[in-house]
Amino acid sequence: MTRTRLSLYYLAGYLTFAGLALLLLPTFALKLLLSNGDYGEVFPRLAGMLLLGLAIIITQIIRHRIEVLYPTTLVVRLFFLVVLASLFAISSDPFFLVVFGIVALGVIYTGYSYLSESRAS
Repeated sequence: MTRTRLSLYYLAGYLTFAGLALLLLPTFALKLLLSNGDYGEVFPRLAGMLLLGLAIIITQIIRHRIEVLYPTTLVVRLFFLVVLASLFAISSDPFFLVVFGIVALGVIYTGYSYLSESRAS
């Protein structure tokens, strides 16, 4: 499961980057992610805190090679994709499409890696 484990670095990376950006520079982060909504300063910072918490958990999964949780990272991200698509449908804010694309790329990478390595073993 080496390739699957390596694919999780992408997940940990964007969670850390986005978490820090939303926590420390929420207005800049939202503009960078093409948001056209007004979310104030507090809720983006809360989202940043949550993303950093997820980044810490994913980093520990990588560090300790907890392979049993690799499929769980896929299931959770598939749930996130459904919610992100719904939020875009409700708000028409391109922010949700950008985040959808970032998450979807990771799901494809991890999913492909996991399936190919599962079949090989």
